[in-house]
Amino acid sequence: MTSEEGTWRRHARGVAPGLSARVGKAIKCFNPNRWGEFLTTELEVSRKNGLLPGVAFLLLTLSAVALFVIPAWIIQPFRYQSPRALSLALTLRQIAPGGTLLAGVVALFLAMGLWPRMSRWKKAATAVGLFFIAAAAVMARTDYFEWMFHPVSAPGFQSVTDSKLDSGEMVLAVRFGNEARAYPIRAMAYHHVVNDVVSGIPIAVTY
Repeated sequence: MTSEEGTWRRHARGVAPGLSARVGKAIKCFNPNRWGEFLTTELEVSRKNGLLPGVAFLLLTLSAVALFVIPAWIIQPFRYQSPRALSLALTLRQIAPGGTLLAGVVALFLAMGLWPRMSRWKKAATAVGLFFIAAAAVMARTDYFEWMFHPVSAPGFQSVTDSKLDSGEMVLAVRFGNEARAYPIRAMAYHHVVNDVVSGIPIAVTY
């Protein structure tokens, strides 16, 4: 027994019966030479505890952005949409408002919990992630398809003899009585909707 440990034991006996044994065990357990190893272990545990919320935050950010980007990417002018892809886009479009809101709320709570332990660059990355989630939530509530597809309210027409359409070009044809219209598929693929009046009957032509 060292002189220091004996001194601790004597002081412990004077304080309370039976306390000296516990103090002696505490002195034996504590090793100043292993303090660095203890700190390293604590840092590793802290990193692991922050890893899972960080990954969850990243997945929430990607999910919110995907709810906006995927429908916008699939439904584009002059781009073929398969039935399966179109069904997926419409489904995501329907759940996007609620999905982006939920992702934003959960991501905000995660960011608030992680913020005090974050480094400067992680705080910047978190702020950028929250910005993208907020932007996706706004776009999910916006009819951005109107920006891509412009309905024609007052279409102009040419006679068959003046038309420069190729003979093999596909058109949508409408006839009421003695009046007929032909709407080129090439133009309809961009506008998608044409409001017109044929023989006094208002119609909406869509493709």
